[in-house]
Amino acid sequence: MPRPDRKTIQLTIDGREVQATEGAMLVDAAKQGDVEIPYFCYEPKLGQPVGACRMCLVEIEGIPKLQTSCSTPVKDGMVVHTQTERVRHAQNAIVEFLLVNHPLDCPVCDKGGECPLQDITFGWGLGRSRFIEPKRHFEKPLALSPLVAIDRERCILCYRCVRFSQEIAEDYQLIFTERGAHTFVGTHDGHPYVAPFSGNIIELCPVGALTSQPYRFRARPWDIEDAGGICTLCSSQCNVTFTVRDERVMRVLSRDHDGHPEVDDGWLCDKGRFAYQAIHVDERITRPLVRDGGELREVSWERALETAAGLAKHKGRVGTLVGGQASNEEGFLLQRLVREALDSRDIDSRGPRGLSADTARALAAPGLQASVPDLEFAHTVLLLGCDPRDESPILELRIRKGVRRNGVKLAIAGARPTALEANATMSIRYAPGADAEFAAALGRALDGAGDVDDDVVGLAALLREGGEDVVIIYSERLGPGAGALLRIADSLELTAQPGAGLLCLPAGSNGRGLREAGAVPDAGPGYSALATHGRSTAEIGAAAAAGELTALHLFGTDPIRDQPDRALWERALHSAALVVAHASVLTEGLAQHATVIFPAESHAEKEGTVVHPDGRLQRLRIAIAHPGEVRAGWAVLAEIARRCGLDTGAQRSHDVFEQLVGAVPVYEGLTLEEIGGRGLRWPERPQAQSMALRGGALASPPPIAPGPAVVASNGWLTLGTYRPIWASPEVEVSPALKFLIPDQQLELSPQDAQRLGIDHGAEVIVTQNGSRLSARATVRTGVPVGSAFLADGLASESANALTEPLIEVLKV
Repeated sequence: MPRPDRKTIQLTIDGREVQATEGAMLVDAAKQGDVEIPYFCYEPKLGQPVGACRMCLVEIEGIPKLQTSCSTPVKDGMVVHTQTERVRHAQNAIVEFLLVNHPLDCPVCDKGGECPLQDITFGWGLGRSRFIEPKRHFEKPLALSPLVAIDRERCILCYRCVRFSQEIAEDYQLIFTERGAHTFVGTHDGHPYVAPFSGNIIELCPVGALTSQPYRFRARPWDIEDAGGICTLCSSQCNVTFTVRDERVMRVLSRDHDGHPEVDDGWLCDKGRFAYQAIHVDERITRPLVRDGGELREVSWERALETAAGLAKHKGRVGTLVGGQASNEEGFLLQRLVREALDSRDIDSRGPRGLSADTARALAAPGLQASVPDLEFAHTVLLLGCDPRDESPILELRIRKGVRRNGVKLAIAGARPTALEANATMSIRYAPGADAEFAAALGRALDGAGDVDDDVVGLAALLREGGEDVVIIYSERLGPGAGALLRIADSLELTAQPGAGLLCLPAGSNGRGLREAGAVPDAGPGYSALATHGRSTAEIGAAAAAGELTALHLFGTDPIRDQPDRALWERALHSAALVVAHASVLTEGLAQHATVIFPAESHAEKEGTVVHPDGRLQRLRIAIAHPGEVRAGWAVLAEIARRCGLDTGAQRSHDVFEQLVGAVPVYEGLTLEEIGGRGLRWPERPQAQSMALRGGALASPPPIAPGPAVVASNGWLTLGTYRPIWASPEVEVSPALKFLIPDQQLELSPQDAQRLGIDHGAEVIVTQNGSRLSARATVRTGVPVGSAFLADGLASESANALTEPLIEVLKV
């Protein structure tokens, strides 16, 4: 779908000639002429303006009445006055009206010093009030949610928070209750406002009515500094601003780019907004730990580095796993350490069913890359085997925006229902584990084959007839099925259509960047070919359990928690003679098996680069000093490499970046200054055109073996797994987010629940080959009959204890 035309017109504001985009709102056009018009309710991110506060009244020649500039589109030749006596009188009256009941608690209000109402009162208020009646009072503060406090008497009824709930997040929880002077923001039946994006209403509020519970009374604007950064807690990689006081992060806000919302559209999920507390909790590891006498004890850096240097004694027998929050520089140094110093090839940063190098190289072709803004304007968006809410939450808001505002057709194909079902034009279910077969069937349907189901044929017709701009979002969990996407892309001619393409959601935040840095077993930096491939994550675990690998290097990951087959990894870690780990929080696997643990940086302390799923390189910048004895991750790796006999030549993070740029052809000539604060999509650079569009072996995707058959008899169900966005150590140690820590739930269809006699909310036992875990039953419409879903990545009762495709469900 083509972007809207941007025709430039000219108008006059207060005697100044101003150029603006035709159709832009007058309040925005005025900024181009350096004219400030006050407003409260207007927020471009919320969509069409509502003109609720009336603060932005202006006088337009030819129109007898004053007009709200936030809801008046500009036209060529328009003449506007913002400083006339009529306008000033109206603005004075609005300010006076808003302050009739507004409390005089600026000295104790969290918004004090950064409050638009304060600024507008001084700039456009009369300075006195004619009202002498007592102000209204509400009980204050009330907990609108565990994260948001509301002072109802401060609310000016601008409607921003309600509009966000109803038009952006579409959770429809916030409403205005009561009428007249008694109106206030609330929820239906007074239930807490618990939603994945609820924290955005704090930042939207133009007064101090909605405040952050964790930040409340923690700092004042003159006490703090702002530092830009990137949130690496999921693959959305949102641009954030850290509020810093005394080298501590006090809050996290979105970071706007002056109308260029290429990444996050100015929104944050609650995990990114509130999990900053994990940086400063007591559980944070801030000194090196070494196992001594069976227990982990704090030691000096020299002792820890000496212990880690023991990796050199295991040359050729070291396996390395890289967590998704590692930077490109850390991934690059790790693969150098493994391949050059330790004479090993066994390094992996991919998820359980990660893409092979050939597949990843072919799917990373510049012509196939969709950008995040493409989701707003595509004719059709297909979600294939993924759920953005759990894997990349902010993409869900972008998809909702495209469907709601631009009529984007959304199709969903997956085993598990998503939160976007109500927005979808078409939704198809298949059995857990059948992602690859479904992708192959869709490719055949697009080619006109007659051996596919009717629903797949219908989806193929929607993709063909819904318009030429098609964006397909798929998960790295698609694994071997991702090869079929090349056939689908060819059939839809995605490479020939600007605004169309593919978007992969990696298992880790920087999964794409780590692949490009060479932290995978079957490719070097820049997807370069290797003479000999190493082992994948699962193969590293099996080899370590069998004694073939005698040392493990775990950078930002605990395989007992993060990988399938928990029992295998327990054996692997137990068998390894040396386990070197880097972590910020002590998880179960590391506490039991790590030989040495280096304290890891948080995303507010790290310097380096990461790559967004759409190919955008972004910079990580240091916002706060390292707490305790924490050191930079790249520096620790460089020192370990030196003690293992490899001089990396890295004295600064910038040195590693330059080595990375020299090793990855599509990064050639790239500088940190060029990346800047907004980032840079490498698929749009001229150097990217040198990348081959196809790998020869993938021109014809190999046949895909059928997945497990669905067996719906007695208590047996086909198992599917997913990782909730809240299943992470950062959430578990953040005090404000403890109410979101997920317990294990067994999702099953109403038909299976009735057949098995299981009620919604009932306690059940899930068994498989002697393994047992407890869960609470969740009866969910949309779950395929004969299937059930469990969460993995949990601290306890995680689904990775189960390894077979079928489970038995028993009532407690």
